[in-house]
Amino acid sequence: MAERQFTGKHALAVFVAAFAVIISVNLLLAYSAVKTFPGLEVKNSYVASQEFNERLQEQQALGWDVKAEAKGGLLILRITDAQGAPVKVAELQAVVGRATHVRDDFTPDFTFDGIAYATPATLGAGNWNIRLVAKDHDGSEFSQRIPLYVKG
Repeated sequence: MAERQFTGKHALAVFVAAFAVIISVNLLLAYSAVKTFPGLEVKNSYVASQEFNERLQEQQALGWDVKAEAKGGLLILRITDAQGAPVKVAELQAVVGRATHVRDDFTPDFTFDGIAYATPATLGAGNWNIRLVAKDHDGSEFSQRIPLYVKG
């Protein structure tokens, strides 16, 4: 039986094939990242950065804490003040969606029951983000991204 030798052509073929796989995977991941990117967060990042500290101080002065849960076909937000009492906000806007794409994004219509805000929502298992903007009765704005993990 004749032994086959590993020649320079074989080494070149293995080298080219390995790099072809690496480059193909990188291109596929780059395409996927660009395709699922929802866009800009702010129109002008410089202006947003100049206003950041003022908005942060205003938000911290409110002393609010937000907790979210998905239970029984409902999405529930509990907004509490520094003493732990429920907060009834003047205005509440939210966008709920996956962290990786905007395909499942929706804008819920929350109602306040005296303790928490709730809305009907069927969330699939996995990681979700709630991008919340709430306003106090004096116009102070509270903005936060609340991560929510839904068990399958």
